Parts: sequence; C-alpha cells; structure tokens
Amino acid sequence: MAKRERVVRMSVEQPLWRALTAYRILTMLYAVLLAVFGRDRYDRPWVAVAFLVVMSAWTLATLPKVAGAVACTRRFLGADLAVALAGILLTPLADFEAQQIDGPTLPSIWTAGSVLAFAIKGGWRWAAFASTFVAVANIIERGEPSRDTFHNVLLVWVASIAIGYVVEVARASERTLARALEIEAATRERERLARDIHDSVLQVLTMVQRRGTALGGEAAELGRMAGEQEVALRTLVSSGLVPTTRVSEDAAEGAVVRSVEVDDEEDGSSGRAGCDLRSLLAPHAGSRISFAEPGAPVLLAPAAAKELAAAVSAALDNVRVHAGETAQAWILVEDWPDEVIVTVRDDGPGIPEGRLAQAEGEGRMGVALSIRGRLRDLGGTAELISVPGQGTEVELKVPKVA
Repeated sequence: MAKRERVVRMSVEQPLWRALTAYRILTMLYAVLLAVFGRDRYDRPWVAVAFLVVMSAWTLATLPKVAGAVACTRRFLGADLAVALAGILLTPLADFEAQQIDGPTLPSIWTAGSVLAFAIKGGWRWAAFASTFVAVANIIERGEPSRDTFHNVLLVWVASIAIGYVVEVARASERTLARALEIEAATRERERLARDIHDSVLQVLTMVQRRGTALGGEAAELGRMAGEQEVALRTLVSSGLVPTTRVSEDAAEGAVVRSVEVDDEEDGSSGRAGCDLRSLLAPHAGSRISFAEPGAPVLLAPAAAKELAAAVSAALDNVRVHAGETAQAWILVEDWPDEVIVTVRDDGPGIPEGRLAQAEGEGRMGVALSIRGRLRDLGGTAELISVPGQGTEVELKVPKVA
C-alpha cells in the first residue's frame, strides 16, 4: 500500500493577522475622511496632506508585512511605530487647535494598529513597549495633557497588553494541542503496528512453537527459539518503542501536525466509495464456520470494511486457538440504517473470568488491539460475552459515516 503525508495546520494566530490587515485599511480611510471633513480647521493643511499621503502609501505598501508573523519583522515594526509617532508629533504643527481641545491626532486610531502588530508578534511585553512610546508621544503632543488624554493613553496601554497576553496564551494552548495530537497519533500508530504484528508474525511464531513442541527433537529446539522470540516481540510491541508518525512544530503558520496515512487508491478503491463487507467475510465460511448475511450489499468505506473484516479474522483466530480446531463458529452480519453489526459466536469452553486482563498483562493483545483497538479507531465498539462452558460471543458495531 502506498502512503501519503497529510499536513494539518492549526493557527489561532493567523485570524488575528487578517483582522489586523482589515483594521489598518479601515482606520487609514477613517483618518483620511476625518481630515477631509475637518480640513477647514488646519493651520497648515499641507502638513496634514503630506503625512496622510505618506501614511496611506505606507499602509497599502506594507499589507503583505502584516499578513503573518514571518513577514512582520522587527525592522518593519520599528518603522511602522515611527510613522505612527511622527503623525502624533506632527499634529500640533498642522492643527494647533486640536492640541488645545484634545482633538484627534493626524493618524487618529490608526496608531493602535501599530501597537496591535507588536502585541500579535511578540506578546504582552512587546505591546507594553510600543504602547509606552505611543503614550509618551501623546503626552508630548498635548503639551498640558488633560484627564481624557491620560484616560485614552491608559486604555490603549492596558488593551494592547491584554491582547498580547491572550496571544501568548493562545500560542501555548496551540502547542499543547499539537503535542496531544502527536501523542495520540503515536499511540494509534503503535496500536496499528501491534495489530498487524499480532495478526501475522506473532501467530506464526506461536504456531511454530506449538508444532515444534509436538514434533520433538530438533523441531522442539526451533519451537523453543520461536517461543523466546514471541515473548521478546510482544514485550517490544507493548512497550511502545515505535517511531511516531506525526510531529508538531511551532511554525509561523501555527502548530503543524504531519501524519503518514495509508492510501487505498492503489487497491482500486476510493475512500469515498462503498465496499461490500460481505465479500470480505464470505471467504471465512466453511465446514466449521457458518456465515449469515443480508441479501443486499453491506456498504462501508473501504478502510472501515477492511478493519472490521480484520477484527472478525482476529476473533476467528481466537476461536481456533482457544476453542480448538473442532469448535463450531457462526458469523452474523446485520445492516442497520446507522450502523453495521457483526457477531462472531462459538461453542467452545468460554473464557475464564479475569483471563483477558491476565493476557493483556502478558503482552497478548489479541482482543485489546486486534479487535477492540480496531473498532475504537473506527468509532465503533466491541463487546465480548463469555460464559464458561457455553462459548463466547463477540459483537462488533461500526457506525456508518455519510
């Protein structure tokens, strides 16, 4: 089977950059309209026009700079803050009256966009740094600042620091989530490999050990060696020494999770097409295994159908190993509107109470991984009912996904 890499990016920060881009454009237009409608009050209108032209050109030219954390460099942030501070300090030169009556500065609320860029890029410490410069510039511009001036300065300072702190918390949460996904993916991959090993290598080693012991002689020595390798392999699988298939990064785009997944296209089936479960289970039918199926196709996604069929095979393997070669088994497939139910029942001696827990402790994960693990990954359930002397019944339920 071919494998493909799927990359998932999670970023709580990127929407903030998009919002900042929109904010800068809108506040630029607001500052220009404010100047147009209040043009009669300017003592030196050419100063206001010159600054607004420079501010507008700077805003439009630097839109790519506020598109993400990578482009928004320290050099840009410093230049952007300088433009904002220049606008504040030029206000008395263009409009002396604004200084006396606490009127708007030339950049008006556009200045907050520069402070917000610091907050998103570097957190609350960077926000405090930028907002402090803006506060000092506003106090200098007013000459004799009023209570409203101090109120506005404090509001910008506190708000920018709060936003910077929220950004830092969001980044930490993002990294934690990526790490959790990494651990989950590693666990799932380990369980998947353990199921594959259990369904193939471990069963072969068990058979070699059993046959070798029965034959005796040199075959008994081979059986002993196979038994030792079986124990070692079970220990390795249960210890989790399997490389992870997903890694997390603290990249500019946010946390990145990469996963390696099996591609079903080489098998001639698409993940969106339906696969008839009956065709996968029918080969199990024989003289000692009865197979009951609906008259219509039982359609599931190919991956889900294969995993469910593998779980049924694992259940039948347990019947052969634990109930004996002469045990009779029955497979019943039920197709319901919202789920598919497959029941595997045998007439063996049943499972003694506590035996499953003991088997898991010994590293024998046939039921835990090959059956329950597969169904859990599909969003389904596996219920095992066993009464000593009355056989065992395994009920597998898989939901249908639209």
